[in-house]
Amino acid sequence: MELPLSYGEQHIRVTMPVEYEVLSPKKIKKKDERTLITTALQHPIGTGSFEDFLTSSDQILVIVNDASRPSSAARILEHLYPKLSAHPHVRYLVATGSHRAPTPDEYRYIFGRFYDLLKPKIFTHDARNPNLMTALGASKRGTEVSINKMVLESKNILVLGSVEPHYFAGYTGGRKAFLPGVAAYKTIEMNHKFALSDQARTLQLKGNPVHEDMVDVSTMLKGCRIFSVQTVLTETQDIYAVAAGDLYQSFDALIPFANEVFCVPLKKKGTIVITVAPYPLDIDLYQSQKALDNAKLACEEGGIIILVSKCRMGVGDDAFLKLLCKETHPQKLLDLLKEEYKLGYHKAAKIAQMATHASLWAVTDLADDVLRKAMLTPYHDIQSAIDNAVKTIKEKGAKPRIIVMPAGSLTIPLIP
Repeated sequence: MELPLSYGEQHIRVTMPVEYEVLSPKKIKKKDERTLITTALQHPIGTGSFEDFLTSSDQILVIVNDASRPSSAARILEHLYPKLSAHPHVRYLVATGSHRAPTPDEYRYIFGRFYDLLKPKIFTHDARNPNLMTALGASKRGTEVSINKMVLESKNILVLGSVEPHYFAGYTGGRKAFLPGVAAYKTIEMNHKFALSDQARTLQLKGNPVHEDMVDVSTMLKGCRIFSVQTVLTETQDIYAVAAGDLYQSFDALIPFANEVFCVPLKKKGTIVITVAPYPLDIDLYQSQKALDNAKLACEEGGIIILVSKCRMGVGDDAFLKLLCKETHPQKLLDLLKEEYKLGYHKAAKIAQMATHASLWAVTDLADDVLRKAMLTPYHDIQSAIDNAVKTIKEKGAKPRIIVMPAGSLTIPLIP
């Protein structure tokens, strides 16, 4: 049977030669987005109204996600812009974390039809520029905290974000706007080192050192007033749920909805898992690693995981790739990580952990030698990878069973 799989903005049809199971984010009944947003704004959680926030703020900073994940910012602005445009001092800051600045097309993706109107007021965070930062001291876990000085200059912050499972922070959204969103490179690096902990994993917040450090840092913004609008998006980027008001309470309120969309029951693990990083999550290898990490949950030990991701902008932050090049054996790499850490090394750790569990293959636009350095076996088309995986599993004397994850970056397999 043929199945369409995303590759960039295209769909490629492939044939499944053996038993398979498709694991996708749940087909959620589409809701009226306007009603969801309006209702959330009319009933904010834990704060006064959005109108009160506006009228009592001399200047406002609107923080939005970059283009490395699906965004609802443009649709939220459809509701907020009429009121924001009447305010005399509003600026917009793209929370890139340690990522690069958006391309012109990505700015338009983030802001939609408002990009041309807002362009003079849009700024992009640069974690590597110390002149843009303000030091706040140290978190309870010892993270040296510096964030973009526009935050404390404005003091009144409107956060537009989305909540979804994250492979080491538990979930994205909420507090993420500040760390890693608008934090200094060193701050992000120190926080992300906690990703090496066994407690830093998808769906887990309690006891997760990455999450707890992020929360602690966001509470250090003394004197800042924050109004948050958080959403949960479906696989097709429709808005499924919205919560507004307090940064933490709006985030907490959406976690059950995120689980409804992204946590999918799995009948039985497969010997072969095809995991797709769909657009725009296929931006680079660094971001596509999330699809690999989720696939591990669906793959039998000794199986094969096939990553399908265009990796449109290349490798991304290549610190993890440089580390991977230091060792050819996954366990030796994990041992090395106990001695040294730089931002991006957590990605190498996760890949090394997966490579001890299963063989890692990939269909991307990256050069073969780059993939091999990242412990991934390169393939040039999806069908060839599937056919060879089936052959390989049979040669091992095992029965091939394929799990297909068309939105692997957004799918959390769970065996009931």
